[in-house]
Amino acid sequence: MTAHTNGLPVLGVALPLEGLRLHRNWILDKQRDLELQDFIWADLLNGDWKPRADEIKKELEGYHGRLGVHGPFWGLSIANMDPDIRAIVTKRMMQGLDVCAHLGASQMVIHSPYTTWDHNNLDYNPGSRAKIIERVHDTLKDAVKRAEDMGSVMVIENIEDIDPHARVELARSFDSDAVRVSIDTGHANYAYGSNNGHPVDYYVHAAGEMLSHVHLQDTDGHADRHWAPGEGNIPWMEVFHALSHLQSNPRLILELRDKTRVRAGADYLISLGIAE
Repeated sequence: MTAHTNGLPVLGVALPLEGLRLHRNWILDKQRDLELQDFIWADLLNGDWKPRADEIKKELEGYHGRLGVHGPFWGLSIANMDPDIRAIVTKRMMQGLDVCAHLGASQMVIHSPYTTWDHNNLDYNPGSRAKIIERVHDTLKDAVKRAEDMGSVMVIENIEDIDPHARVELARSFDSDAVRVSIDTGHANYAYGSNNGHPVDYYVHAAGEMLSHVHLQDTDGHADRHWAPGEGNIPWMEVFHALSHLQSNPRLILELRDKTRVRAGADYLISLGIAE
């Protein structure tokens, strides 16, 4: 996490171009970590995405913080059983890295392959854990090599993950500085509240120094709300206490459904004395 002079982490934010325009001054004031959300759509990636990227570049004049993008994910599983579909997933990952190269982004968020069904069945079907890792390597091997060459990092975000360790094991299996772990606090809280998973801070402890990125969003534990921190029931003091022990400097990214609530969510965490 980007630390300021008082030692507190500086909050970042995930936004599309319109949100960037809305919060540009706030972002540039502390050179906050920024994650761009525009390039998740197949239609855009298959078309001419460079005009959108160049508009973003104009808005980022004067920005020298850590820049990332959310990679494509709709309908994609990096562990898909069908090799023909895995080839499409690989194509999307490479398109996301094209965007990173064009914008100078040093991080791309991708989605975990582990489902709630997996949690109850992987150990019932012998060899299933290894087969998931094998398929993910087949999907991502070229993208990981490219990310290594670019000096970029692909971070694997928990989605349905109930087990906080499986995704970390998957990231470690690449033995690459270009593959690390992301945590979405709301997804973790959903797993805890609805699927008998662990509390959010356990995901931080499980990731340890593999953690390079966090989506900060609040929920009620029932659905993927993407509320501002303080509007749900996540124990933020405990989450930030767990984060405070890390040396990996993860990006702490507010990812809210309502982009007008970004400052309110940030102000809540700042009021707790745990961020700025």
